[in-house]
Amino acid sequence: MIVGIMLLVWSADRFVDGAASIAKNWHVPPMVIGLTIVSLGTSLPEMLIAAMAAMDGSRDLGIGNVLGSNIANIALVLGMTAMVVPLTVKSMTLRREMPVLLLVTFLAFALMADGTLSFMDGLVLLVGLVLMLVWMVRTALHDKYDPLVQEMTEAIPESMDMKKSLMWFIVGLLLLIISSRIVVWGAVEIAHFFGVSDLVIGLTIVAIGTSLPELVASIASALKNEADLAIGNVIGSNMFNLLAVLMMPALIEPGVFASQALLRDFPVVLLFTVALVVLTIGSKSRTIGRFKGALLVSSFAGYLYLLYLQA
Repeated sequence: MIVGIMLLVWSADRFVDGAASIAKNWHVPPMVIGLTIVSLGTSLPEMLIAAMAAMDGSRDLGIGNVLGSNIANIALVLGMTAMVVPLTVKSMTLRREMPVLLLVTFLAFALMADGTLSFMDGLVLLVGLVLMLVWMVRTALHDKYDPLVQEMTEAIPESMDMKKSLMWFIVGLLLLIISSRIVVWGAVEIAHFFGVSDLVIGLTIVAIGTSLPELVASIASALKNEADLAIGNVIGSNMFNLLAVLMMPALIEPGVFASQALLRDFPVVLLFTVALVVLTIGSKSRTIGRFKGALLVSSFAGYLYLLYLQA
C-alpha cells in the first residue's frame, strides 16, 4: 500500500503536468489552468481510490478517504504548516471561497443524512462540481491581481511540446489507475488482517497517505511567503473531495454506508471546517499562528486516538 501511495502521488503529478501543458499548447489562460487542472490534480489520488474501492464493493473505504482527507488537510496539513510559518490570509478570493467550502460541506452532509449515498446524490454532487468550477474561473477572471490567483498562476508546471505532454498525460493516467488499484487492494487486506472496518482504514492510513502531498506543498508555499496558496490548496482540495471524490461511490456503487461515518466522522469534518473559517476570516488578525497550529495538530491526534479506542 505504501508503494501504491508513492506511485499514486508521483503519477498524479505527471498527469497534471501533461494535462496542464496540453491546455497551455491550446492557449488556455494560465489562470484557468491553475484553478481547474492543477487544483483538481490534488484530489486525483482520492478520486481514483474512491472509484476503485466502489468497483470492489468497498464504498466505505472511499467515503472514509474523503472524510479523513478533509480532517487531515485542515488539522494536520494546516496545523503543521502554521507551526513552521504562521499563515495570514490576504486574498479576497480566499475569503469568498471559505463560505463556499462551508456550503459544500453542509450540502454533502445533507445528502448523506439519510444514511445512503444514492445515484441521484452523485448527480447532485456532479452538478455542484461543475457549478463550483465555473464560479472559481469567473471569480479568478474578476480578481486577476489577487495574491492567490497570481500564486496559483505561478505554480503551473513549465510547458512542454505536445508530443511530450501527451506522453506524460497517458503515462500518468495509466499509472494512476494501476497504483490506485494497488492501494485499495493493500488497504482492504490490512483492514481484514487487523479486523477493522474499511471505513477506519480509509479514515487513517489511506487519508493521511493521500494528504502528504498537500502537506509538502503547503509547507513549501508558506516558506516562499505564499500563505494564501498554502491555505488555498487545502480549501480547494477539501471542496473537490466533497464533490468530485464523494461522487464516485455514489455513481458507481450507490447504497447504504457505515453509520459511524455520519454519526462520528462527518461532525468532526464540520467542526474543523467551521474552525478553519473562524481562525482565518472570523478573527481580526486572519492569522493561524504557531499556537493555533499546535492546537489543530493536537486535535487531530485526539481524533486518531478516538478512532483507535473505537476500532
